[in-house]
Amino acid sequence: MFLKIVYRRNYYIYTTIITYSMEENKYVTIYDIAERLNLATSTISRALKDHHTISEKTIKKVKKTAEEMGFVPNTLAAGLRGNKTKTIGVLIPTVTQPFLSSLISGIEIAAQKSGYTVIIMQSHDSSEEEVNMAKSLYSNRVSGVICSLAMETRDTSHFLQFSNNNIPLVFVDRVPKDFNTFRVVIDNYSAGYKATKHLIDQGCTRIAHLTAGSEFGNLYNERKRGYTEALRDHNLPVDEELIVNLKSVTYEAGVKASNKLFDLNPIPDGIFAPGDIIAVSAVQTAKKRGLKVPEDVAVIGFNNDPISEIIDPNLSTITHPAEKMGKAAAEIIIKNLKSAKQDEVKEITFLNTEVLVRESSARK
Repeated sequence: MFLKIVYRRNYYIYTTIITYSMEENKYVTIYDIAERLNLATSTISRALKDHHTISEKTIKKVKKTAEEMGFVPNTLAAGLRGNKTKTIGVLIPTVTQPFLSSLISGIEIAAQKSGYTVIIMQSHDSSEEEVNMAKSLYSNRVSGVICSLAMETRDTSHFLQFSNNNIPLVFVDRVPKDFNTFRVVIDNYSAGYKATKHLIDQGCTRIAHLTAGSEFGNLYNERKRGYTEALRDHNLPVDEELIVNLKSVTYEAGVKASNKLFDLNPIPDGIFAPGDIIAVSAVQTAKKRGLKVPEDVAVIGFNNDPISEIIDPNLSTITHPAEKMGKAAAEIIIKNLKSAKQDEVKEITFLNTEVLVRESSARK
């Protein structure tokens, strides 16, 4: 049905033609198209899919009518019939961290290229929320799941619903130690070693490390292991007083930890932080306390977030190929969905992290 509306604005008269359905919120279906064209619904369905049994003339007529009527294919219903929705569920701590935003970008690039859509859910680093979000993804029958674990997570049994039902599952960056599924990670040990060695090369001898997460996750543990090994290899002591565990990777947590370090006597002359936002908090806390960066304390972060180039002084950091990791994770899922047998390779490790030396640590 058509409704003609005439209205006046600024001395001009406008005419608008609006198409609407007599039934509120009624979606156009193949049954409506079939009724309009007096054809069988099976013919409409095949024509919309360019089936070889339908003539080109009929296909054009059906598609033209479908477009005029505002028909949109119900991909969800089609997916449920085949128990596949061509949807990848992404479960991450937050979308606000630049690293995770870049990770999502990589996932979406690979997914869209293969005709998949992406659902993004945030756990906000809560294990309870992560469990609820995982259930929601499963009930929505996603084709595969990509997850970076919440900080609070200890038990990963809520992910068994995917692996037990042959739904490809990929953990990225924050991965569990003992879960037999795909992983996409960087060599965190090597990255932690590089960051610490850089501070040593700049003349630092009392290097602090801000770490995060539980003993369950291995991301921060591996960076810490790289830190301690670098100290030992260069005959420097591992002082537990200089290792501060954060409950969350936030600016506020970084300020609190930094103040704890600067209350020590003597203070550390170098700080390796697990993320750029923590390193930024260390730099700004140091400046508020009258300390010079890098002369009094050299600081290096992790991820190469945009903020690292904005802060004064510019922040030294470790690169983290987030977008590449996102693409790799999505490609693993898509590849395994297309194959009758899941790939035996369970882990992809990116080795190409490097130190970006900037003002916050450049003493030499």
